[in-house]
Amino acid sequence: MRPNNSLLLRFRVSLRLDFITEQLGGELHGEPSQLIDGLAPLESAGPNQLSFLSQPKFRSLLANTRAACVIVGPDMEQAARERGACIVVGQPYLYFARLTQLWKRVHAPAGGASIHPSAVIDPGAHVDPTASIGALSVVERGARIGAGSVLKAHVTVGEGCVVGDRCILHPGVVIGADGFGFAPNGETWEKIEQLGAVRIGNDVEIGANTCIDRGALADTVIEDGVKLDNLIQIGHNVRIGKNTAMAGCVGVAGSANIGANCTIGGSAGILGHLTLADGVHVSSFSLVTRSIHKPGHYTGVFPLDDNANWEKNAATLKQLHKLRERLKALENSKPDNPRNQGTAS
Repeated sequence: MRPNNSLLLRFRVSLRLDFITEQLGGELHGEPSQLIDGLAPLESAGPNQLSFLSQPKFRSLLANTRAACVIVGPDMEQAARERGACIVVGQPYLYFARLTQLWKRVHAPAGGASIHPSAVIDPGAHVDPTASIGALSVVERGARIGAGSVLKAHVTVGEGCVVGDRCILHPGVVIGADGFGFAPNGETWEKIEQLGAVRIGNDVEIGANTCIDRGALADTVIEDGVKLDNLIQIGHNVRIGKNTAMAGCVGVAGSANIGANCTIGGSAGILGHLTLADGVHVSSFSLVTRSIHKPGHYTGVFPLDDNANWEKNAATLKQLHKLRERLKALENSKPDNPRNQGTAS
């Protein structure tokens, strides 16, 4: 097969700095005609690449970067201009995110709605004409895939489940497997049929091999704008509010209700039937064992230490209740304790 020369040329396109600022805005200081052939981190950027600096703690990297131009905030403008070309914007990280989108639009092969020949679409399913279904994906009876949504390879959308508009489901995602529901029957288990579905809103992105179980009776609901990383497990009847983001390997047990604009760090766990208010941020590896009714940042991780100190602290922690009771007894035995005044014989 002969290579597509026009496609190969497209991958080699460089972008002028003034083209980037025309598309995305920003205050350019430097040569407008400077060609950019790639995006890279500060520490590894080459003389024809564009980078960004969004956190002051990485300011030391600015002086030594070889990048042709750096995206910075107003607080870094002077230092960046002393070094060379820069684009000054209010939110450098957000600008960088939009720059990656622009870069992909310009350089990625032209795509469009398509259904791979190996995909299996039930006749009773509805796939919007503008959606794309990848290789070996399955869309079962009664499922609906919204406008502009993309299912990568090996995605399964179960019976009656709904995927909204402009969603991205990465390889291996499973939507609508049975929730984990069993009733004890002596020494065995009786299956509880999962009669609900999964409803996913618009602009949701779900990472590779993440599983979202269907509801037992009511639906499992993922609201608009939610972002889920790889290898996340969402139990049946969970509800996740708008624009909440979860990092990899999070586990959410059944019937948990997570508010809008929350963030859940990697490998955190949330027990079932709990409620998290809007704006709750949970640190990585934390275990949430009670409902959280106020927005804020919560951490439940025992701090890292060298093993010997960790074992000593862990042993002390196990004795904390006994130490508390001993301290109370000592305080109560003091003569000047108000509880003891007037009781002496």
